[in-house]
Amino acid sequence: MHDLIRTILAFSLVLGVLVFIHELGHYLAARWRGVHVEVFSIGFGRPLLRWHDSVGTEWRLCPVPLGGYVRPHGFEGPEDATEEQKAAWQPGRTFHDKPVLSRAIVIMAGPVFNFLLAIVLFTGLFAMSGQPHILNQVAQVMPDGAAASAGVEKGDVIVRVGDHRVRDVTDLQSFVSGQADAQTTLTVRRNGAEQVLPVHIGAVGDKASRHGQIGVSFAAEVGKPQSLPRAFVSAIRETWNVSVQTLDGLWQMITGQHSTKDLGGPLRIAQMSGQVAQYGVPSLVSFMALLSINLGLINLFPVPILDGGRLVFYIFEAILGRPVSRRVQEISFQAGFALIAGLFLFSTFNDLSHFGLFQWLASRAGQG
Repeated sequence: MHDLIRTILAFSLVLGVLVFIHELGHYLAARWRGVHVEVFSIGFGRPLLRWHDSVGTEWRLCPVPLGGYVRPHGFEGPEDATEEQKAAWQPGRTFHDKPVLSRAIVIMAGPVFNFLLAIVLFTGLFAMSGQPHILNQVAQVMPDGAAASAGVEKGDVIVRVGDHRVRDVTDLQSFVSGQADAQTTLTVRRNGAEQVLPVHIGAVGDKASRHGQIGVSFAAEVGKPQSLPRAFVSAIRETWNVSVQTLDGLWQMITGQHSTKDLGGPLRIAQMSGQVAQYGVPSLVSFMALLSINLGLINLFPVPILDGGRLVFYIFEAILGRPVSRRVQEISFQAGFALIAGLFLFSTFNDLSHFGLFQWLASRAGQG
C-alpha cells in the first residue's frame, strides 16, 4: 500500500508539473500577444477547484492528471463559432484575429517551456549534486552474453567495435544495436594496454526488430557540483543530447531496428515515477527533466491534433497567404486523433504486457 501511495503521489507530481509548465507557456505567450485566455485547466474531468483571476481567466484543477489545456478567447474561427460566441468576442483580444506569427508563437510556447523546464532542472541538479557521467568502462559482464564469451572482464574500457571507434556509451549502444548477429571484434583497454577480442554480437527481439547486444553494464560517476554558469551550459548540452537520443530511438522503432514493445504509456510512467521517487529528490528531478524533454518533442511532431500539427498549418498559411481549407483541417484533425488514440492504446497494451497482466490471465484461464 505504501508503494502504491508513493507511486500515485509521484506520478501526480511529475505529470502535474510538466503539464502546468507546458500550459503556462501557452498562457504567457497568449497574454504577451494580446490574446485573452478564458480557461487554464490542469487535468481533465469535472473541476475539483475553480477560481477567476484579476484578468478574467478561469483556473481549474481537475481530477484526471493526464493532461491539461489553455483555451484562448476566440480560438474557434468565424466559420466554427456560433452567433452567441461571436457576440461575446472582445475586439482585438481573439486568437483567430491575430497575425499568423502571433498564433504560431502561442502554440510554440508550450513545447519551448518544456525544454526550458528541463534546462532549469538540470542546471539546479548539476549545480547542487554534480553531473553524472556513464563511462565506457565495464561494471558488470552478464553471464552467457556475447561479452562474456569474448573474454571481456570487469574494469575493461571498450574503445572500438570492429573499426568503429567508440566515443561514449550512447555511441557504443547505438552502433552495437545495428550489429545483431555480427562477427566482429572488441578492442578493450585493460591495465593500460589494448587487447583485441573476437566477438559474436548477440541479438534480442523478434525477427522484425532484432537489435544487437553484447551483455555488459557500465560504470557511472557523479562529478563535483558545478558553478551556476557552467551548470547552465551543461544543462543545455544535456537537453540537446537527450533530445537527439530520443529522436534516434524513435527512428530506430520506425525503421524496425528497435522493438516497439519498448514504447511505454502512462502506466509505465506512473510505475517509473514511483520507482525513482524512492531514490530521492535528485533522481526524481532528473526523471522529470527527461520526461519534460519527451513531452516537448512529442508536441512538436507534425500530427494535426498536436502543437506541431497546428504549426504546420500556420507555415502553409504564411506561405500561401491564406488559411488551410477547413475541410483539410477537419480531415487532418480526425486522422491525428485516430493516430494518437491508437498510440495511446498500443502503449497501454505494452504497459499491461510489461506488468505481466496477460500472462496472469492466461495462467488463470488454464487453471480454470
